[in-house]
Amino acid sequence: MNLVLPPRVRAGDRVRLVSPASFPGEEELAESVRVLESWDLVVEVGEHAMDRHGFMAGRDEDRLADLDGAYRDPGVRAVIATRGGAGAYRIADDIDFAAVRADPKPLVGFSDITNLHLALWRHCRVAGIHGFLSGARSAASTRSLLMDGEPAVLHRDPDALTATVRVGGVARGNVVGGHLGTLAWSVGAGLPSLDGAILFLEAPLAVGIGHVDRQLTQLARSGSLRGLRGVALGRFPGFEGYTDRDWTVVDVLRDRLETWGVPVVGGIDVGHGDSPLSLPLGPVAELDADAGTLTVGPAVC
Repeated sequence: MNLVLPPRVRAGDRVRLVSPASFPGEEELAESVRVLESWDLVVEVGEHAMDRHGFMAGRDEDRLADLDGAYRDPGVRAVIATRGGAGAYRIADDIDFAAVRADPKPLVGFSDITNLHLALWRHCRVAGIHGFLSGARSAASTRSLLMDGEPAVLHRDPDALTATVRVGGVARGNVVGGHLGTLAWSVGAGLPSLDGAILFLEAPLAVGIGHVDRQLTQLARSGSLRGLRGVALGRFPGFEGYTDRDWTVVDVLRDRLETWGVPVVGGIDVGHGDSPLSLPLGPVAELDADAGTLTVGPAVC
C-alpha cells in the first residue's frame, strides 16, 4: 500500500475529541476545546470521552464506538485524542479500517495512542500526527501540521538529553514509531513492518534504564528491524541525572543503537514533557545525522 495523506483541516471544519485510552480531566478537556476553537474549528466531544472504567475512559466497546463514529462521520475532518494513558492497545485491532480507508482523516495523539498510529499504518497506510494540544508551542506545531500541509523540519536540540547520540550518515524512509515501550510490546502483536522505515523513538522514565535496554533488545532480537533505514530519537524526560551503576540512558542508547548499522540522530524535540513539537507519522523523511536534521513530508494534502 502507498502512503495515504488525509485532506488538510480548514477553518470551519468539524473535528472530534475522543478518548481511546485514559480519560482527561475536565479542565484538560476544556483547554483542548478552547485551543481548537481558537483555530476557527467546530469542536465535538465523543459521547464517552469522559467515561470511567478503571484507568480507562469507559469500556472497550464504548471507546471504540467513539473512535469508529468519528471515522464514519463524513463531516468530521480530524480525530484528536484527549490524552494517552492506557487502554488504546485493547481496541487497536478492532478499528473499522474500511471506514478509515473510505474517508482518511488525521489522528492526533501520542504515548498510548502510538498503538492506534501503528494499527492505522499497518492496515491503511494513513499518515497521522504524534502530538497534542497542551502548551502554546505544541498547539502551534500541531496546528501547522494539520492545517498548513507543509513539510516539518526538525533540528537536533544541542541541549537535549539524547543530542549526543549519533551514528553518521543519511537515510530516507517513512517515519514510523512513537513511544518506545509501545513499540516493543507490539512485537508479535501488531507491530507493522519497519522495512524501509525511519524509526522514531521517545520515552519518559518509567522503571529505569534497564527497561529501555530490554525494549531495544526485544526489537532487535525479534527480527523487526530488517530493512530499517534510520533512527530518530526524541525526548526521554525523567532520565536527566538518572544513573544505574554509572550508566545513563544515553549510554544505553549508544550501546544498543550503534550496533543496528543505520544512521541515528538524537535530540529531536518531540515526545513527552513540557510543550514539545509535533511530528508527522507515515510520510517519507530524510534523516541527516551529520547535519542533525529530520525533514518530514506533510501529514496532510
